[in-house]
Amino acid sequence: MRHRELYSNLVALPPLFIRLDGRSFHRFAESWALERPFDERFANAMARVGERLITESGLSPDLAFTFSDEINLYFSRLPFNGRVEKLDSVTASFAASALTIAMESTEPVSFDARIIHVTPEVAPEYLIHRQGEAWRNHMNAYCQYILVREGMTRKEAAAFLKGRPAREMHEVAFSRGVNLAETPAWQRRGILVRKRERKVKGFNPRAGKVEESYRSEVITDRNLPVFASPEGRALLSSILRSP
Repeated sequence: MRHRELYSNLVALPPLFIRLDGRSFHRFAESWALERPFDERFANAMARVGERLITESGLSPDLAFTFSDEINLYFSRLPFNGRVEKLDSVTASFAASALTIAMESTEPVSFDARIIHVTPEVAPEYLIHRQGEAWRNHMNAYCQYILVREGMTRKEAAAFLKGRPAREMHEVAFSRGVNLAETPAWQRRGILVRKRERKVKGFNPRAGKVEESYRSEVITDRNLPVFASPEGRALLSSILRSP
């Protein structure tokens, strides 16, 4: 019956991203008592999910970039021999379980997953694109929050903002006393969780002397540069490894 398993032999090659998107997360805003337009507890929980995906899932992605209800995982090496069904199902299910724990949720949550093939040259552009989406999400979230607070329904606010250029959304917020360029960086640019090697010194009893070695650690950066800037591109080049 193995031949009846659809896509069971479909494999992907590194490098690639897996993008996880929360399914209908707007339903949890009230039950989780999330603050609007951004909830720091939820953002920290998503960052913690990214960290656990790197350190505890057995999948070992190189990094996780998260904003809103989205997590992007970069793989320079692939588990499961690159089997697409396993990659998508395990990342999504692990993330859902980890977020349920992090938010102490009594309701089940779910993610969908998709694979994005990249080359070493395209990988930075992908993250630049997703960070741009984080900025657009940030503008829309603040403007919608402001308009709803003034009396619009969420549907009316969404219709009012649809298709408006960034400068007009800036004006909507600025005229109400909110400077979108001065909101917390994690809201504007997302959160990056990544591996880093740290040099340490320790006594080697076999050699009988102090020696230097490297240890891997995972760090979470909530104050990211703009990825499209020279500083941002230098950061991406330093952390996006080739297979």
